[in-house]
Amino acid sequence: MLIEPYCTSLADKRFSFTREQASVFAKRVANDFNPLHDVENSRFCVPGDLLFAKILLSEGLYADMRVTFDGMVTNGVELEICNKNEGHKSICDRAGKVYLDIKYSGAKSHNTLMIEQLVRSYVAFSGDNFPNVFVPLMKSHGVMINTVKPLVIYDSMTLKMDRVDLQHPRLEAAGATLEANGKRGKVTLKFVYYDQGELVGTGEKTMIISGLRPYDQQAIDAMIAEHRARQKQFAS
Repeated sequence: MLIEPYCTSLADKRFSFTREQASVFAKRVANDFNPLHDVENSRFCVPGDLLFAKILLSEGLYADMRVTFDGMVTNGVELEICNKNEGHKSICDRAGKVYLDIKYSGAKSHNTLMIEQLVRSYVAFSGDNFPNVFVPLMKSHGVMINTVKPLVIYDSMTLKMDRVDLQHPRLEAAGATLEANGKRGKVTLKFVYYDQGELVGTGEKTMIISGLRPYDQQAIDAMIAEHRARQKQFAS
């Protein structure tokens, strides 16, 4: 299963993630080279895409889902999927702290192979947004993140499917927006799902960006060069 190499199973259906598991998932599966997911980073956190993949593969795909990311998971935290009430689950630690919250309704599928395709398509879309989408978006608003210590954090994502009996779901980007407010901003990335040529779902992902400052092309170029160097180093 997609998730198995990147998640440690514990007693009583609990689970955790090591720095190495989370970092390799980010780079190998999601093409995500956010420094927050580097093994040696003092601010290390598990990628939100990995948490989303875990709960979707464990609990199934629903026609209507809203996921909220409430906290940053660090190395070795013992987690479990908690049932809140009908249509509401969370990923929590043993003290009850919530890291991911999901509300869902509608038809459900537990087709693991199909869900893995859907997840792979989604996380690949997430990883491809820097620099291809993020940089033109920031440039058009005349702002940029801190290029030395970038802080980009998942906020939420929604998924609305017309049906869940899918065969080969495929995601396509459908536009992006940036709302800047002082030193903070919110990026919304929209997408659609197709299955064998038929439009079957829509969704959007929002992220919070901090430390906004005036756009500087030279600093952005250096950040992109570093990003590509990290990709090349990992690939080799």
